[in-house]
Amino acid sequence: MQLAQFTLPNNLFLAPMAGVTDRPFRQLCKKLGAGHAVSEMAASNPKLWATDKSTRRLNHEGETKPVAVQIAGSDPAMMAHAAAFNIERGAQIIDINMGCPAKKVCAVAAGSALLQNEPLVESILRAVHHECASRGVPLTLKYRTGWAPDQRNALTIAHMAQDIGISLLTLHGRTRACGYTGDAEYDTIRAVKAAVSIPVIANGDVTSPEKAKFVLDYTGADGVMIGRAAQGNPWIFRETLHFLNTGKHLAPPTVDEAHSVMLAHLADHHQFYGEKTGLRTARKHLQWYLCGPAGKSHPVIDQLMLAESTVDQLRIVDSFFNALVRDGQRYFAAPDSTTHYEPTDRRLAA
Repeated sequence: MQLAQFTLPNNLFLAPMAGVTDRPFRQLCKKLGAGHAVSEMAASNPKLWATDKSTRRLNHEGETKPVAVQIAGSDPAMMAHAAAFNIERGAQIIDINMGCPAKKVCAVAAGSALLQNEPLVESILRAVHHECASRGVPLTLKYRTGWAPDQRNALTIAHMAQDIGISLLTLHGRTRACGYTGDAEYDTIRAVKAAVSIPVIANGDVTSPEKAKFVLDYTGADGVMIGRAAQGNPWIFRETLHFLNTGKHLAPPTVDEAHSVMLAHLADHHQFYGEKTGLRTARKHLQWYLCGPAGKSHPVIDQLMLAESTVDQLRIVDSFFNALVRDGQRYFAAPDSTTHYEPTDRRLAA
């Protein structure tokens, strides 16, 4: 599909998720079929740019183009400055976050909290668009259907964004008040798509190839964004693409392929974060990968949580897959798409 001057391989997007969609994971999902991936949310406050976390989020070395960076904040001038800062460091597309429902983000009137203040939304969009347009960089917007079920203003903001010159909209089918509970609704996405001419990407509860097709057919959206369903199952992109193109299901990855992919992801993750941080931050990915096929109570989960080095993590994963081969297992079952496995170890939440 076309996003401003960029031709994307397909219309399947990886959702930006803080603490999840770092460069190693974005690269992996792109290799496995994602047509586009947006970075983790980057703060617009310059005081935070020198932190280790922000430095890593600004590292796009070797990333498949186009490089898209999401920024968050509530001050128009600061947001415009953040856009310029990220463009100077390699961003080719800027995305504005007006969808995050997290309390710490909404508490500073950023993320989906902005949906309560349409004049401020307009000011931010105009300021950032001016900065991006002067550098030839497209600007996209990710937002929710409104602040609460009785305060949906997605249509108003869609018209505003299109008039200002936003290149693409991604709309999550929940309000801020909904958080991630209940079912996403697609009627608002359908109405927005019918009302504007710029591309619209549907987001929310796209958990399987069949669900992706349903959402595309029902809303008329130009693409779908997959978030939590990709955690532990990056193969969902190629499986969904195959289903959309052929109407047939693609076989899950073989045990050998899953083994190879997980080891490569771990190695890239460890190299990106370093020994201490890499050991800790890899745990959630490992639990997402293995909770489905191994079960939440499988001893390998505890072993991975207690591993004392990155070498130990790699060794434990290696042993787990070697055991699957000895048992004659051919395919690697992905986590159940209807269940989102949350890390159970308290250290994983850190």
